[in-house]
Amino acid sequence: MTDHATAFCRLHQDGLLLLANAWDAGSARLIESLGAKAVATTSAGLAWSNGYADGDALPVERLYAAVESIARAIRVPLTVDAEGGYSDDPATVGATIARLGALGAVGINLEDGDGTPEALCAKLDAIKRACAQAGVDLFVNVRTDIYLRGLAPEGERVGATLARARLYRDAGADGLFVPGIVERSDIADVVAGTPLPVNVLARPGLPAAAELAQLGVRRLSAGSGLSQTLFARAAELASGFFRDGDSAPLSAGAMPYADINALFAAR
Repeated sequence: MTDHATAFCRLHQDGLLLLANAWDAGSARLIESLGAKAVATTSAGLAWSNGYADGDALPVERLYAAVESIARAIRVPLTVDAEGGYSDDPATVGATIARLGALGAVGINLEDGDGTPEALCAKLDAIKRACAQAGVDLFVNVRTDIYLRGLAPEGERVGATLARARLYRDAGADGLFVPGIVERSDIADVVAGTPLPVNVLARPGLPAAAELAQLGVRRLSAGSGLSQTLFARAAELASGFFRDGDSAPLSAGAMPYADINALFAAR
């Protein structure tokens, strides 16, 4: 696990780390098989796959089971989207995150959402303490929702993001996730304004990966995009099957059964 933690940290030092977010052990193994250097989870996709809405609604026992299952299925570093930590109590959040580390995660995302930066700093401090006590080494990627939720007026969002970045770094953050940012100038200013490796979220209007790397971005996440698209495709296929019972579309373009099964042989 220490080797994975070290390797995951190094992936943020040079170049652009691409993370195609998984939602269960099967998708994680598939993503790994395609050459992923690390696997990240999507909180939304993971919640949906367990029958819950996104937004800290997933019971932590379900989260633990999912992380344990994913860690068993892959051999590359795993980072887990822990939303807001599934509690407002810092000590509870610290214990939850330390448990994720014990189950195989070497990184987590923790978001501020519409809460105060001070509340997130308290959670960060508790996480660092709990992980140190448990002997767990975790890369804590802090997500600030300044852009995603429009928490500051346009023109003030870079400054507001960097103000939070300073607080979060002082509280122990290892990385900064700024979902919703797409403008080149804003991205460049955020990267220049913090020593933390910057993570952005794939969305329409975002510069291409090569340009993001030139701007100094260290991590690009697919987020819930893969799972949302697959939900749409499954809905299309199922509704067509209910409508006319046609078997052909169900196998058109499908990955062969044997190829899928082989992903999990002797794991």
